[in-house]
Amino acid sequence: MHIFDTPEAGLVGSTNVTASKLLTQIPMPSTLTRDISPPPRLSKRRKTSEAAASASNAQRNENDVPSFTAEPRLAAVEAGRTKIEAHLAYFKERLSQICRAPGKDMALISIEDWTSLYEASEHEYGNHFVVHQHNHPISGVHYDLRLQFSKSSSMSFAVPKGLPGNPNSKSLGRMAIETRVHNLWNHLIEAASARTGSLLIWDTGTYKVLPRKKSMEGPSSPQTTDDDSDTDAKVTASKPPNTEAENTKLIEAFQSRYIRLRLNGVRLPKNYTITLRLPSANDFGKPWQAPKRRQRSLKASNAAQSNDSEVEEGVGEADVAQEEVQDDIDTDEEDAQTRLNNAYPGSINSIGSVHQRKWFILLDRASSGFIQEKETGKWVRRGSKDGEGFEPFLVRGREFERSVVTARLARQVENDEGMQGYVGRSGWIGITR
Repeated sequence: MHIFDTPEAGLVGSTNVTASKLLTQIPMPSTLTRDISPPPRLSKRRKTSEAAASASNAQRNENDVPSFTAEPRLAAVEAGRTKIEAHLAYFKERLSQICRAPGKDMALISIEDWTSLYEASEHEYGNHFVVHQHNHPISGVHYDLRLQFSKSSSMSFAVPKGLPGNPNSKSLGRMAIETRVHNLWNHLIEAASARTGSLLIWDTGTYKVLPRKKSMEGPSSPQTTDDDSDTDAKVTASKPPNTEAENTKLIEAFQSRYIRLRLNGVRLPKNYTITLRLPSANDFGKPWQAPKRRQRSLKASNAAQSNDSEVEEGVGEADVAQEEVQDDIDTDEEDAQTRLNNAYPGSINSIGSVHQRKWFILLDRASSGFIQEKETGKWVRRGSKDGEGFEPFLVRGREFERSVVTARLARQVENDEGMQGYVGRSGWIGITR
C-alpha cells in the first residue's frame, strides 16, 4: 500500500522579487488588531506550548528554514488584514524561499509549473482545484477541497478524514461538509498562524466533470451508490455531447446535488475519480414545498431512505469528524455579511452554496480503473499492475504528509511562520482499513 511519506530534506532555491512592491496596507478592523496568539479558550495550553517550543527549538536541524521577520506575513494576507494586488506573484516569491529538496519518489510540482497551472485558470472558465491539509488549533486536522467555478470564486468542502484511496476499504464513505465560498487566490495559500493553524497544499491541479452513470442491472448493493454499482454500469450522458466548459458542468452538477469528479493532480493517481452526492434529507437549502399527497410523499421518503442506505458504511466515523470541524466552519470572527452570503469578501456565491450541508464522497472505482472479481468480490486494477487503477493509498495526517509545492511538513510550515512549538488539537486518526 502506497503511503505519502518522504524523509527530511534541506532548503533549495530563492528569488529576488520584492514583495513590498506588490502590496498596500489597509486599516485593520478592531476585531483583528489583537496580537497573534492562541485564542482565549486555549489559554490553558500556553504553558504546554511554551515548553514544547523550547524542546522544538533544541531539536530543529540545521536544514530548517529561519522564520520570516519581514512584513507582510502570509498569515496577515490570508486573514485579509493586508491587501495585495498580485496574489500569485506574492505567494510565488514567498514559497520559493522556503522550498525543501524533495525526497525520493515524492510527488512534487515545481514553482514555475505551479505558477503556470494557476495562471491557466485565471479566467471565467477556469477549472482549478486544491486540497489543503488544515491543522486547526480548535477543530484539529481535516482536509479542504476547493473547486473553482468562476473567475474569482471556489466552492469548498471540509473533508474530515481526507479523500478515499482504497477501493476495498471497509469504510467506503467520507463526509464532506459544505463551507464558505472562497476566493480563487485562496488556492495559493500555504501558511500558518495561531488563530487558524497551518494550511499545507496537499494536492493541486485541474478537474473534469464526468457525465452521471446509470446502472443497467437494477438496484445497487448496500456498499455502493447508484453510480458505483458494478463493472457493468454503463455511462450515459443526460445531455448530448457538447463543448461546455468544465466549470459550467460543475455548476450544473452541483445544483443537481450530484457531482462525478475526476481530479488531475500532482499527488493523486491518474484518472482518480470520486462522486459527491447530497442526500435529499440533508438538502436544507432547497425551497420548501407543501406535500401534495401522502402516498406520493411516502414513496419519496422510501426512495430517499434507499439512496441514503447506499452510503451508510463509514458514515458513523464521518459524523464524529464533522463535529471536529464545527468550530472551523462557523467561526466567531466572520462578519454578518459573510454569514448572510456564505461567501468571504471578494468572492461571489452565485451557485447557491449553503453552509454546512453534509455531502457524501465515494471513490468511483470503475472510473478510476478498477474492476470487480466475480469470485471474491474484490476490486482489482483493470488490465495489469502497470495498467489502469492505482496502488491503494492512505491519508495519514500532519506528521507524514508533505506539501506538493514546497515539500514541507505541517510543523515546518508553522516553524517558518514563527510558530515554533505550536500545539494544535491532537487525536486525529485516519481511516486505515
